[in-house]
Amino acid sequence: MSQMTRMKHAQTIIGRLNHGADLLEELTGICRQHDIRLGCIEAIGAVKKASIGFYDQQARAYAYLTLDKAMEITKLSGNVSVKDGQVFVHAHVTLADDTGRAYGGHLAPGTIVFACECIIEAFEGPALERVFDEETGLALWGAREQGRSAGTE
Repeated sequence: MSQMTRMKHAQTIIGRLNHGADLLEELTGICRQHDIRLGCIEAIGAVKKASIGFYDQQARAYAYLTLDKAMEITKLSGNVSVKDGQVFVHAHVTLADDTGRAYGGHLAPGTIVFACECIIEAFEGPALERVFDEETGLALWGAREQGRSAGTE
């Protein structure tokens, strides 16, 4: 059975990321700065280059693709939780090149911002903790972390 929990909206952080920043690091830093440990993220914009990952279900490992060219972020969607006691941003991104060809996958370090506008929604309540899942080999949402609220400043 699915594991679902009802959460309440706490706050919204909206703005523009720094030109030349690492996209994943910048999003994670904003969440840390605003003490967001439970939330969702979306963004649009453009990157100078990108690194995206694909999870090989048989090998139980990520394979990465480096795209050393300018591209549009047509969609970035992700969430914020906690992994190993730290704020963790997990995002997927779809990018398009100058011919309209699309690339997509797990957002990885090494994706460099040209211009990016983002919205981060924070939720009230205990953060979801990522724990190792034997069935998939992934760190998925599991037991709740106690005593912390998302979205407090």
